Amino acid sequence: MRTTLTLREAGIVSAICFGLPVALALQSAARDFPVEGFSDTGMLWLCMFEVSAAIAAVAFLRMQQQDLQPLVPRPTLTGCVAGVALAFLAWLIAVLVTLPFDGSSGSEHVRQMMFVSQPSAAVVVLTAMVNGAFEEVFLLGVLTRGLRGFGLSVAIGLPVLLRAFCHLYQGPVGMVSVVAIGLTFSLQYIRSGDLWPPVFAHMLWDVLPFCISGE
Repeated sequence: MRTTLTLREAGIVSAICFGLPVALALQSAARDFPVEGFSDTGMLWLCMFEVSAAIAAVAFLRMQQQDLQPLVPRPTLTGCVAGVALAFLAWLIAVLVTLPFDGSSGSEHVRQMMFVSQPSAAVVVLTAMVNGAFEEVFLLGVLTRGLRGFGLSVAIGLPVLLRAFCHLYQGPVGMVSVVAIGLTFSLQYIRSGDLWPPVFAHMLWDVLPFCISGE
């Protein structure tokens, strides 16, 4: 069984999993980043897309004789603690790198999105679980792991760039924050080889903004 990808295979997996999100994010950028809130309908649509894309991508990887066992996140208490620490570290780094933009119109974009969002708690948790697992499994477990033969700069850089473009709808400052978070998650995964901490940290990141905005 293989654990590395060719650039062609990486491109196909990227297109299957992230082609549509990137296209929609670029469309948002072309419209000057309109403030659009999250809704139950939109978040459930995202869950259905990601489950469908995951099935298609796994089928493709299986045909390429890829080892899929390491792609299954395995929750552990230690991993959850590491995930909480990773989420905090990523938040701290994101705050530091976006500090120069504090007070700019761009820094308010994500807060405005949260202000106009009114999804139900159940849908928020469901989406966090699906989206957190989907993004980290395919960005880290598939692409970062699979591209390591091209060097760490490619194995980390290309998935982080893809992550950033997927979140372009959050605006330029939001994208800077996403890059910082992506680099933090990537370095932790490269160091430990454990997918669960970044998956759990991502889930927390997807839930906490709604908790804070609802206060």
